[in-house]
Amino acid sequence: MNKQYKKYIIIGSVLLLLFMKTNTSTAETIIKKFEGKRLKAYKDSANIYTIGYGTTYNIDEKRPVISTDVINDETALRWLKIAIQDKVKAIKEIVKVPINQNQLDSLTSLAYNIGLTNFKNSTLLKLLNAGENKQKVSEQFLRWNKATVNGKLVELVGLTNRRKLEQELFLK
Repeated sequence: MNKQYKKYIIIGSVLLLLFMKTNTSTAETIIKKFEGKRLKAYKDSANIYTIGYGTTYNIDEKRPVISTDVINDETALRWLKIAIQDKVKAIKEIVKVPINQNQLDSLTSLAYNIGLTNFKNSTLLKLLNAGENKQKVSEQFLRWNKATVNGKLVELVGLTNRRKLEQELFLK
């Protein structure tokens, strides 16, 4: 293979990677809508310290969020974008069937909220990877509308609304 040919292959590969970059603006919009933004640490409905757009991990200090954490708007958005890209990367590795951008966005929002471990162990993922039809897979979103509040697993209206939106997006 001559040098010129190798050069074109490298340039083509770089361009392909640039254009294949995932656009997760829909996932980001859903997450922002349902998580809201808080610049001072607070305990969420599950009694976990949270900050920014539902972030439970202080990326800059490489530790869980603690009660005294305070961030600014730029940090909240940066942490959100990093977390989304981490989720997208993981989803692309563990989903074994082709999915469209809407499905990726809905799965990203779900994984952001329930965590990657729960997503990896979910019936939703098992059905998806088994090639089950989209309708049956989408029904699994509504199973993730509960949180532990005062030691009890309870349905939360906000989670139900979020899951319905994710389900609707998944089916598009």
